Amino acid sequence: MKDKTILITGATSGIGFQTALALAKMGAQVIVTGRSQKTTEEAVANIKSASGNSRVDFLLADLSTQKNVRALAEQFKARYERLDVLINNAGLAPSKKELTEDGVESSFAMNVVTPFLLTNLLRDSLKKSLSPRVVTLMGGDVPAKLDMDNLQSEKSFDGLNTYSQTKLAMMVLIYEFAQREKGVTINICYPGQASTNMTRSVTPEMLPRAMRWMFPVFKFMTRDDGGKSATKASRSSVYLASSPEVEGVTGKYFDTNCKEAAWSPAVMDAKTRGDLWKIVESLV
Repeated sequence: MKDKTILITGATSGIGFQTALALAKMGAQVIVTGRSQKTTEEAVANIKSASGNSRVDFLLADLSTQKNVRALAEQFKARYERLDVLINNAGLAPSKKELTEDGVESSFAMNVVTPFLLTNLLRDSLKKSLSPRVVTLMGGDVPAKLDMDNLQSEKSFDGLNTYSQTKLAMMVLIYEFAQREKGVTINICYPGQASTNMTRSVTPEMLPRAMRWMFPVFKFMTRDDGGKSATKASRSSVYLASSPEVEGVTGKYFDTNCKEAAWSPAVMDAKTRGDLWKIVESLV
């Protein structure tokens, strides 16, 4: 990986940080994104120290807004000759419905619109690579059907159920992207359960009502473990970013063991994919 340039969104902590660290240890040039300069600088310093790799840099961006996603892409293209691997790691699980400055529900904006827009904006940089890859992270179990009438919580907002719907929408969109795009491999991976800032911020109200009694168990499973579970959860994204075994493989979904897994039925529905593509395309 010594000649590879990798961009990882949301990599100042959790799974993104551990992914960046693992790839830096392989010798790659790693660029991480973050919102806070202080936090991002600290993360980069820690990655450099732990990996012994000085080729670790950062770009600042709040990826919840389209203007910042566009600015991030422009910053990257101005500084780097090409992009070998884009890892769409940043995600959001809000506790209540909020709209971004673009008028888009915040979890739909971050989990669906951002990876779609950023991947599109960096296509030219990716195509300068001999073997370009896009890796997008999933976020837990998803339903079999995508509620097209409630994509942005127009009818209801329901914590982690809403989050799961946005992750399913992301899967539908990324699979369609892989069918349309030639010359760039585009895959999705499921990292598995991990203790991260996102999981530790979950409140009882975000769980489905029937499962709220399990909240103490959930909190115990997602307690701070010093990055151990996040390190384990980073394996699938590191695998898709670096392994020669997936050279040329595209449009696939990989599980926590780096094995191909079945897509949700919603992903296989061509009409759902086409309709969602048009909707998101119109938003950007």
